[in-house]
Amino acid sequence: MPGIVAAWIAGVALSTLSIYLFLILMIRLVGRRMLAQLSAIDFVVIILLGSAVETAMVGASTSLVAGLVAASVLLVSNRLLSTAMVRSKRLRHLVIGGPILLVHGGRILGARARRLGFTEADVLEALRERGVADLADVSFAVLEADGRINVVQRSRGEGYPSVDASAQSVGDSPGPPRPKTGQGVRGRPNSP
Repeated sequence: MPGIVAAWIAGVALSTLSIYLFLILMIRLVGRRMLAQLSAIDFVVIILLGSAVETAMVGASTSLVAGLVAASVLLVSNRLLSTAMVRSKRLRHLVIGGPILLVHGGRILGARARRLGFTEADVLEALRERGVADLADVSFAVLEADGRINVVQRSRGEGYPSVDASAQSVGDSPGPPRPKTGQGVRGRPNSP
């Protein structure tokens, strides 16, 4: 009897781990927009995901033990993955991704935005939420890995920075311009 219970618990744990990894992969592939702007539909999808995978995780069991095993496996797996991502830049990039440039020099990078599931109206709304009234005032806007959109406005009378080969992001695509090594913002030396 104890062998059957142990095998059942191992089955619940393996199912839960498999679903956890599957959901991370799927959200990584299709979910960056969902992270950036959680709409009512996205909220429903998240609730349905939880409901859909619950039965598979616990093997149709509604027992307290199955729920505790599934919750424990999820929490421990998440902690282990987080620890591994802190130690491995490659794993972190694989799981989370990197920043993606959406606006550069006052222009929306339409193909990139569409690939992520953003319309031009979505990008303009995000800019307005950050207090930007005119697209021409935006030096660059970046969709961060956590779904936030950061905007850097250009100063009056200042030109747009260029994105060259040395300013490429390690993320999915070119990111915002970065100072060269040993230099701070706008080419000034870093302070000690």
